[in-house]
Amino acid sequence: MTLLSRDFARSIMTRVRSIAAATMLAAPIMSAGAALAQDGKTITAVLHSGLRVLDPIITTAHITRNHGYMIYDVLVAQNKDFAPQPQMADFAVSEDGLTYTFTLRDGLKFHDGAPVTAADAVASLQRWGKRDAGGQLIFDVTASLEATDDKTITWTLSTPFGPLLDIVSKQSSVPPFIMPARVAQTPADQAISDNTGSGPFVFVKEEFEPGVSVTYAKFEDYVPRAEPADWMAGGKVVKVDRVKWVTMPDAQTAINALVSGEIDYLEQTPIDLLPLLETSPDVAVEVRNSLGYQTMGRMNFKHPPFDNMKIRQAALKAMRQEPILATMIGNPKYYKKCGAIFGCGTPLASEAGTESLTGAGDVAGAKALLKEAGYDGTPIVLMQPTDVVELTAQPVVAAQLLREAGFNVDMQAMDWQSVVTRRANQAAPSEGGWNIFFTNWMVPEISSPLLNSMVNGGGDSAWFGWPDDPELEALRAEFIAATSLEARKQVAARIQAHVVNVVNYIPLGQYLQVQSRRTNIVNMIPSPVLVFWEVNKT
Repeated sequence: MTLLSRDFARSIMTRVRSIAAATMLAAPIMSAGAALAQDGKTITAVLHSGLRVLDPIITTAHITRNHGYMIYDVLVAQNKDFAPQPQMADFAVSEDGLTYTFTLRDGLKFHDGAPVTAADAVASLQRWGKRDAGGQLIFDVTASLEATDDKTITWTLSTPFGPLLDIVSKQSSVPPFIMPARVAQTPADQAISDNTGSGPFVFVKEEFEPGVSVTYAKFEDYVPRAEPADWMAGGKVVKVDRVKWVTMPDAQTAINALVSGEIDYLEQTPIDLLPLLETSPDVAVEVRNSLGYQTMGRMNFKHPPFDNMKIRQAALKAMRQEPILATMIGNPKYYKKCGAIFGCGTPLASEAGTESLTGAGDVAGAKALLKEAGYDGTPIVLMQPTDVVELTAQPVVAAQLLREAGFNVDMQAMDWQSVVTRRANQAAPSEGGWNIFFTNWMVPEISSPLLNSMVNGGGDSAWFGWPDDPELEALRAEFIAATSLEARKQVAARIQAHVVNVVNYIPLGQYLQVQSRRTNIVNMIPSPVLVFWEVNKT
């Protein structure tokens, strides 16, 4: 038995003993939850986080995005091939690529009974365009966006923007959800207070307890499309009366509640607890998002030593994905090495230039680059979050790999909210700033140069780390101007080579999240974003 497997076994036994104790401690919670599940055909689910923010345009939080898909619909949506499909509206593009026409389908209603109009869609798109990075790029070349009649939205550009439909149909991180115009006219920097939706579920306001539970009821007047559900596209047919999300921050309590039938569904299941669930005949363990997540490291371009490209290159050569993924996930069934900045399994995937990352690393090469760059031992402030399971391990392994190559690493432990706050600080590391941190992205969120936040060379307006890279911006402009998927792939391959060479960031591989459900919960569709249409409770 290897050291890793002994630790893994000890971890399981510790969990088992803790669960036995949690069974008794959780009894009052379970009773309360059982009462909640008695409302008709109700699915009770535990998601990755409690819901507090209800405006899916003002935040990129995944839990709020999931809420958005419950109560709102979108004009166009992507299927599993990343292809934009009609959803609330059919669309057409003029031959010169300057005019996009969207025509709303019949039967669309808001939850207050009012019809969805083109004016509502225009107001919703305009507010979204003030918050979303991709939307901002489109509005930079927008000549006009108007409702030309009650059902027609006409979007006229000053210059062609080939990926417009790709951005408008994106499933994350900020999809352009359609709201009533009176709601969408809320200033983009203020959260909405009216949750009247356009989607398949209605938000039950009187039962909402922020961070504790949220209930959705089937919207009886929602008219789904006729096509089969396919990712975010196709028919959103609701087959249950209600869906209730309850918060159980302790994983062991949630696992116990699932086994006992207290809850029906658990969005994130700890890998080390899977053996317990896999022996239960009433629980199904599965991966419905085959693309998974990318974990990555981001360096700060504004301060030494990572303002020096050779030292960033040395850091990349120092890294190896395997030990990071093995420590982070444990079971190789649920992770894979991948050097593609746009994610393996996506249309633009290329792993060029990342052989050392996915292989054995290149410590000798890293040391040579540090010597060539004249690295003087300047400490690297590495931020390590300690309160999020999926973000705790990779900084520790990365710090060790960097030290082996000759870096002087100052690893500072803090909670994730402190990392989120501090990473926005552009001051020097010795004055409250930082040099490197690690985070994870859902693969569709990084699948193109216009979605991947790290592939932005806009200096102080770029994502945290702030690379000032005109060559990268020129490549992104070429990507926008490309008129075919094949042409975009060619530009994307050049962007992959450039990003790896200048080390905009370090992709550290992909991993899968495991979900679990009671076996009487059926027909959950495979999708990167969790949705509750099509699913049924038998």
